[in-house]
Amino acid sequence: MKAVSVVTIKKELKHRSTEELLELCLRLSKFKKENKELLTYLLFESHDEAGYIETVKAEIDAQFKTINTNSYFYIKKSIRKILRNIKKYARYSLKKETEVELLLYFCEVLKDFKPSISKNVTLMNIYDRQVALIKKIVSGLHEDLQYDYHIKLDELEN
Repeated sequence: MKAVSVVTIKKELKHRSTEELLELCLRLSKFKKENKELLTYLLFESHDEAGYIETVKAEIDAQFKTINTNSYFYIKKSIRKILRNIKKYARYSLKKETEVELLLYFCEVLKDFKPSISKNVTLMNIYDRQVALIKKIVSGLHEDLQYDYHIKLDELEN
């Protein structure tokens, strides 16, 4: 089965009743964990972005505590998984400020991680790519926010 475009789906949804839309949303939430997570964000957490960021930061901390530090192989796998989750949570929000906050926090925690990431080229590359991504996103934000985030970036790079 081939999926139709978003435009076609939008047109079709306009012709559905409220009850049918409710059933469609509930049915959609049963198929993938990401669908349920997105609906949870939209319904319960989108009104409090600061609370959402703090929740995700707490989850990042918990994930960093569970990393197997026996070898850099396991550390790399875990770091990539954490980064994947951060990207997913940032996609739910669609706010660039949220993405920058989460990536900055990730970089701070990663920089202070023991054993040091500076002893592994792959981990340093992951860190450097995220710092570059933060700079790119910040350049598109409002000037006041740019200033605040540049201060945090300078702290991160020193």
